[in-house]
Amino acid sequence: MDRTPSKPMAALWMGGWLALMLVVAVAGREAMRELNVFELTLIRAAAGLALLYPLIHRAGGLAVVRTQRLPQHVARNTIHFGAQLCWFYALTLIPIGQVVAIEFTMPIWTAIMAAMFLGERITIWKLTAIVLGIVGVVMIVRPATGEVSPGQLFALAAAVGFGISVAMVKSLTRTDQTLTILFWMQAVQLAGSLLPALYLWHWPSLATWGWAILVALCGTYSHYCMARAMLYADATVVVPMDFLRVPLTALAGWLLYSERLDAFTVFGAVLILSGNLVNLRPPASAPARAAG
Repeated sequence: MDRTPSKPMAALWMGGWLALMLVVAVAGREAMRELNVFELTLIRAAAGLALLYPLIHRAGGLAVVRTQRLPQHVARNTIHFGAQLCWFYALTLIPIGQVVAIEFTMPIWTAIMAAMFLGERITIWKLTAIVLGIVGVVMIVRPATGEVSPGQLFALAAAVGFGISVAMVKSLTRTDQTLTILFWMQAVQLAGSLLPALYLWHWPSLATWGWAILVALCGTYSHYCMARAMLYADATVVVPMDFLRVPLTALAGWLLYSERLDAFTVFGAVLILSGNLVNLRPPASAPARAAG
């Protein structure tokens, strides 16, 4: 169904995305006070499959998740699963604002992978975005100081993994439905976390169960909010609104955990977000033919 373009409606749905993603970051850190990362991802995957089931049932049952590209789904989601483990683990090691700032390099790695494996062209604007993003990461991580922390490396590994995952999704969307892609993402995550989680399992407190379920619920419905926002406005309008997640997460880290971000991290985040804005620049339209 077509929808009338509406920037206020897009902003409203993006407000939902921002709020839910903020909850995921805080709830993920709180849940991992008791849970290990495999237990958290197991709970998230199981709850995600439960949330997907009504949609799959309404679309015609399990036939909708059949695919001729199972190896590609497994490969993509194995990478995504590893990136997600790194992201949650990074939340416990460095300020949450720093994790999210580094995460925003994901479009840079996606562009590189898409050029290498999908034949997409690297324009001068994409190249500028890549350079700005890499310089921004160097500003945040500062390898020359010898103070690179494991948390920063885990956050960077997560961003690279998510970028590769997104590039592989671009390929999968050419043949498979969204529900198929989402189902196999949750299924591979469930399979990957099951044995380690059972081996390390200990029953968390009721409060921790609540945090873990919040991660699953908000992580699932945040993507619904993003999809709804895209119905009302172009990506060039919607995606820059997501940049608010960096200062909002940093503010939450300051208010809840007394985390401070130094000037290098702030400047690096500005460079990364500037690179994202450059990458969103629409391609030049072909010159109109003169009327004759």
